[in-house]
Amino acid sequence: MIANLITLFRLILVFVVISLFGVHIYLDILLVGLIGLILFLDAVDGYVARRLNQTSDFGALFDIVGDRIVECIFWVYFAVVGLIPFWIPVIVIARGFFTDGLRSAAFAEGKTAFGENTMMSSKWTRALTSSRASRSIYGIMKTLAFLYLGGVIAFKNSGIFPELVIGLELAGVILSTVVVAMCLIRGLPVLVDGWKYVKG
Repeated sequence: MIANLITLFRLILVFVVISLFGVHIYLDILLVGLIGLILFLDAVDGYVARRLNQTSDFGALFDIVGDRIVECIFWVYFAVVGLIPFWIPVIVIARGFFTDGLRSAAFAEGKTAFGENTMMSSKWTRALTSSRASRSIYGIMKTLAFLYLGGVIAFKNSGIFPELVIGLELAGVILSTVVVAMCLIRGLPVLVDGWKYVKG
């Protein structure tokens, strides 16, 4: 229950962040910190659920849905403000539809995305998608990308060294492209192992 409330709080907070960016430079700096908090709480909700023995199939599914909403909102927002190409959120959202659809089909047959009852059936698919190492590396890279892009917004709004903005934005596009490539790579095993749940 508490873990689900943390996930819900993250969803509320992400809308607060994107609605307040650009109001004032000092507020922008605070909002960058809140981006970090939102992404940090992604690890906290799972820890709390395990610690309090409140793990459940619904909680695991709600956590995934919450993560997907947070991720997509940030990608779309950064595209709308012109920091990244619009194809980035399009790819992430399309990938999410495919993988989440397969996970839903697997969930209907008693399988979960992660954990002991995972839908991933081979070592390499578990290593790429559901292993703690894979999830941690992707989470760290995604966090760095969102913090960096939020920082670029704050820097642009500060008005200092405007000649650096183009270079900073280019670096943001490169970093975001790397993260999206990782997102696609991690999604491939879900297609491989999840297809059997929708065939026939």
